[in-house]
Amino acid sequence: MLELRNNFIFAPVKLGYTTGNGKVNDKHIDFYNQRSKHVGAVDFEPLYIHKGLREIPTQLGIDNDDKIDGLKKLNDLVHQNGAKTIAHLNHPGRMANPKIPDNFWWSSTDKACENGGAKPQKMDKAMMNQAKHLLVDAALRAEKSGFDFVEIQMGHGYLMAQFLSPAVNDREDEYGGSFENRTKYPLEVIKAVLDAINIPVIARISGDEMMPAGFHIDEMQQFAQLLEKIGVAALHVVAGSVCANPPWFFQHMFVPKGKTWELAGKIKEEVRIPVIFLGKINSGKDINIIKEKFGGEYFALGRALVADPDFVGKYLGSVKGNIRPCLACAEGCLGGVKQGKGLGCMVNPRVNTGLAAIEKTNETKKYAIVGGGLAGMQAAISLTDKGYKIDLFEKNELGGQFNLAWLPPQKESLKNLIDYYLAEVKDKNINVIKKDVKEEDLKDKNYNGIIMATGAVPAVPPIKGLKEYYWTEFLNDDQLPKNQKVAVVGGGLIGLEVASKLIDGGNQVIIIEMLDEIARGMEMIEKAMTVKKLKEKGTKILLNSKLSEVNGNTLIIEQEGKKQSIENVEKIVIATGMKSYIPFEINQQPVYIIGDAKKVGKATEAIRDAYELALSL
Repeated sequence: MLELRNNFIFAPVKLGYTTGNGKVNDKHIDFYNQRSKHVGAVDFEPLYIHKGLREIPTQLGIDNDDKIDGLKKLNDLVHQNGAKTIAHLNHPGRMANPKIPDNFWWSSTDKACENGGAKPQKMDKAMMNQAKHLLVDAALRAEKSGFDFVEIQMGHGYLMAQFLSPAVNDREDEYGGSFENRTKYPLEVIKAVLDAINIPVIARISGDEMMPAGFHIDEMQQFAQLLEKIGVAALHVVAGSVCANPPWFFQHMFVPKGKTWELAGKIKEEVRIPVIFLGKINSGKDINIIKEKFGGEYFALGRALVADPDFVGKYLGSVKGNIRPCLACAEGCLGGVKQGKGLGCMVNPRVNTGLAAIEKTNETKKYAIVGGGLAGMQAAISLTDKGYKIDLFEKNELGGQFNLAWLPPQKESLKNLIDYYLAEVKDKNINVIKKDVKEEDLKDKNYNGIIMATGAVPAVPPIKGLKEYYWTEFLNDDQLPKNQKVAVVGGGLIGLEVASKLIDGGNQVIIIEMLDEIARGMEMIEKAMTVKKLKEKGTKILLNSKLSEVNGNTLIIEQEGKKQSIENVEKIVIATGMKSYIPFEINQQPVYIIGDAKKVGKATEAIRDAYELALSL
């Protein structure tokens, strides 16, 4: 047993909040303070063990003693909140970031990662000993810093997995070839850590590398037994490799939910020590399934706790309210870190923004909100939390254009956000008025203000001969054409999502994009997988191209000063962007405009915009 107050663990999630010095600051304190009040343990973000082995420039470090005071402060805070702490230590090997100056790359092989990266040096015995000592020294610092556990990363395609993997390890010495040889170095490393410290050690392993030539569950069951035998306290089971299949590493919405649970369940059958289950656990239902189907006892929640710090408290019944769901979209979390802004969250406007919590006031105010999309609903919920009265006007279904967001292939998880908002609106008894509201409907109602959250509408360019066209209609199964030739004008997010759906209907798709690339601004994993699908299905992609004329079923395309014709086009989709929509002027004050009605953007901005307004009113 891990002797935690409950069996929920905050999984290690990269934050990217340091200034580049690897030290704890107020952002870390605030972030972990919010997320350590209900869980049994907090597994801090991966700590770099050498400055030349960083994955991101703004990662937390444990590479020398100058980091200890900050880590002690963080440990003390989490302990005061009742949770234990885990130091996640990782040698990335060939997966150290090639863009960070002075990084170096060692591995079991001299082959670079197939997804890109620096060519590594194949480690000799001296290098292997040095890497082992780096992990031992980091573990000793973790103990000095007040951590309750050390976790060694042995999966996800990092250095230990680079030795374990038959797809990567091409050595011909005693550390390559057979299963026994490939496990030798990882076992030596974890044995050295166990011998050096007096706190328990957890091993994080991939139950399957999710690639044909990699290791699979049968070998990992054997490896788990070896880890148990030498004294590892628990196993934390993940899947995939950051090198070969990032969607599995990030547990993206494009990979099936439950595979990691199945792997952990199979490993649990072979060992007596605790096994920690992980992977898109973002609802109470998920936890119950893991318990009932796989006998799970310990649960690691990563982005679910980013989205809702009170997730565990709500599940256990100590906190009231609906769980704000993580959508597994990687939009705010991975996207923010990759952009150097640090981890954010699409659905939680307080992550990495410094925004305060909504507090109830003693004032009596009343606001009208026109538009029940994400911005409108967030504003209504937050203002209700302040104690204000709200009339929320929506002529169609609550959710606005986000009702389209979950219709494209593999994006069904996005519907969870709509369901959350609908539950919040209902539970808070917000007055929803289903009406195509006009200015006169808002007069003489003693509103303290009018909030326009009317969203955006498609921006259709003037195209000669264009008469009949579509926008997002084909995302609906009952309107999806089959086996037709369809032109999609615009290669941004909406255009690609419609194209992906059209492919599922067996249609021949042509994408016409004015820029020199498609999917600009799209989340990186979704972009990579969608573009791959389009190309595999033979989609014709015309870059630097403009639809200048439609003549019956023939399209005239201008491409770099030359014209070409595309014949026998049966349907045209126009996805050339959006423009803010405000249906009428309001001649009374004050008026506030939020979300896409103010500036067309992503769901993240709409939710944050609404939350910020609510704080200010």
